[in-house]
Amino acid sequence: MRKKVISIIIICLYCFPFVYYSMYQDITNRSLYGYLILIVGTSVLSFLSDFFGNFKLIIIGNLVSIIISFCFIHWMGFDGRPYGWADDYFKPFGVNLSLFVFSLLNLIPQLLAMFIAKWIKPNRKKTLN
Repeated sequence: MRKKVISIIIICLYCFPFVYYSMYQDITNRSLYGYLILIVGTSVLSFLSDFFGNFKLIIIGNLVSIIISFCFIHWMGFDGRPYGWADDYFKPFGVNLSLFVFSLLNLIPQLLAMFIAKWIKPNRKKTLN
């Protein structure tokens, strides 16, 4: 029961459109803090997912976050250019390919967080015994 509740909470947290938020902060405020939130937020979630022994959450969570980010990009204005900041800002890739590239690059810190979780978990069991 506890594991299911933790899994549901992690999936709900993954539903935040991390990539959209980071791109939005970059374009509107010229701030890279959105990318920091992207890296730290998803790394913590992947650490927790792996620490509690559910690798599927990482895959499902990343897919959900990417889909929601894609929807936000197209429904909230990246595509329609109301602010004049779509493909011109995210050169050379454009908005859609930037979403994909940022999502792929974001897997690197998540993999590192997973390895840290795997390293901590056996050590934690040894200290408890």
